[in-house]
Amino acid sequence: MNNILIIEDEKLIREELEILLSNAGFEVSHVTDFENTLTQIKSESPDLILLDITLPGQNGYSLCASVRQFSDVPVLFITGRNTAMDELQALTLGGDDFISKPYNIPILLARINALLKRGQAAKQSNYLEYDGITLNLIAGTLAVNGQKMELTKTEMKIIHYFFEHPGEIVPRLDLVEYLWDNEIHIDDNTLSVNIMRIREKLRALGRGGLIQTKRGMGYKI
Repeated sequence: MNNILIIEDEKLIREELEILLSNAGFEVSHVTDFENTLTQIKSESPDLILLDITLPGQNGYSLCASVRQFSDVPVLFITGRNTAMDELQALTLGGDDFISKPYNIPILLARINALLKRGQAAKQSNYLEYDGITLNLIAGTLAVNGQKMELTKTEMKIIHYFFEHPGEIVPRLDLVEYLWDNEIHIDDNTLSVNIMRIREKLRALGRGGLIQTKRGMGYKI
């Protein structure tokens, strides 16, 4: 079930949206402590944010820009401000869509569903998962149960190749050609060093046995 976070300070509008979205099958939460909005977004990791522009303490524009520093969650501005400049500023600062109050309920739900589908497609293309391990291709990290390790570009490419070929024996030569296709003089030891570093990082995440060496053949996960 997709979670939608409502950031709206007018209680009646917020409650109306909560009822509407709950009846449409969404899990819904809202912000009441506007001084700690970013903290709540980070802790909840919603699938979509409904964001008003006029808020206590800061406006929705600056909040959206702050969210974009750490998350690509879809943001739908829903506001009583309806000028072309308002919409332009909202989209320029990281918003994904803009709808004015009073909103048409079927159109609002259609836009929410469209953003959720787009966000899910983007998430699938930016993340790879295998056996409880998540590779974030944007951040260049490996994560297990919330613990993360940073990867170098080469380490990330190696893990990506393994995740694309689970259960298969990957020959060392295939990896070398995939990693350094245009470089002629690559020491075979360079691959071994990178594999060793990846194993150390996996070990720190409690998954040290993921990459198996198949003598005379290559590697396998």
